[in-house]
Amino acid sequence: MGFNHRGGLNPYTSPYTILDCGDIPVTPFDNALALRQMSEAFFELGSRSPALLEGDNPKPKLLTLGGDHSVALPALRALNKIYGGPVAVLHFDAHLDTWNPARYGDAWESPQSDFNHGSMFWIASNEGLILNGSSAHAGLRTRLTGDGWDDYVDDDRQGFLRISSDDIDDLGTKGIIDAIVERIGLETPTYLSIDIDVIDPGLCPGTGTPEPGGWTSRELIRIIRGLESLNVVGADIVEVAPAYDGTGEQTALTAAQLGFEILTSWVSRGLKQRDGSKEAKAETNTKAGNLGSKRDEL
Repeated sequence: MGFNHRGGLNPYTSPYTILDCGDIPVTPFDNALALRQMSEAFFELGSRSPALLEGDNPKPKLLTLGGDHSVALPALRALNKIYGGPVAVLHFDAHLDTWNPARYGDAWESPQSDFNHGSMFWIASNEGLILNGSSAHAGLRTRLTGDGWDDYVDDDRQGFLRISSDDIDDLGTKGIIDAIVERIGLETPTYLSIDIDVIDPGLCPGTGTPEPGGWTSRELIRIIRGLESLNVVGADIVEVAPAYDGTGEQTALTAAQLGFEILTSWVSRGLKQRDGSKEAKAETNTKAGNLGSKRDEL
């Protein structure tokens, strides 16, 4: 059972090939080495030729399932090499994840400890991996550090639009979709990162840093469906913690559905682009044929 009624297609039986690449083998003992292992694996997989060589930019699209949100940093490093520059980030999360590690001062500081699931976008931004001014957070409702707006000041420097969880009450899902599309555009290469804690913990309790007041799974799925036209070149669904999930495994089920929606959107957008290219080519050939006929007549 794989036919998606909203997309009108089954992504698994489309002309495109969907492969399970398995787990990236990483060491649990060395954070820095694990980051290097992930970065090299993402680049290796993303650099391979796709099974179907069609379109203007035929590159594989990687959907990563996790796990710790820090996987976004090696994914962005790989995309920077593959696409030759920074990409936009569309980040669904209760938290900013652009935290400056210096704001979490410790007597035992180390560069290795600076890399974690709340600082990876700060690191990525400082490495020039993220398009400043074309990226967005959505579903935010986190508390901030300190006594003021310093975290937002840091976030502003990194060029993110902030859409709060509360904004959906005023804008609705369509308003959220429109704000994201206006910010990112339809052709900008974009990395989609979904932290499952963007959904309210009453519906998705299986995560490590739950925050009350989140979106429903239906609202998030509707928004993801509405963003099919974006040029998403890679994606992740992260922070799913089965140990904290309910007996019905509702967090895992929601994450799986989100993955299905992302695959459907990739296939649907690809098919539309392919059909459009074929129509444009046919039209060009027709015009060329007509010109040839006119020359013969002359």
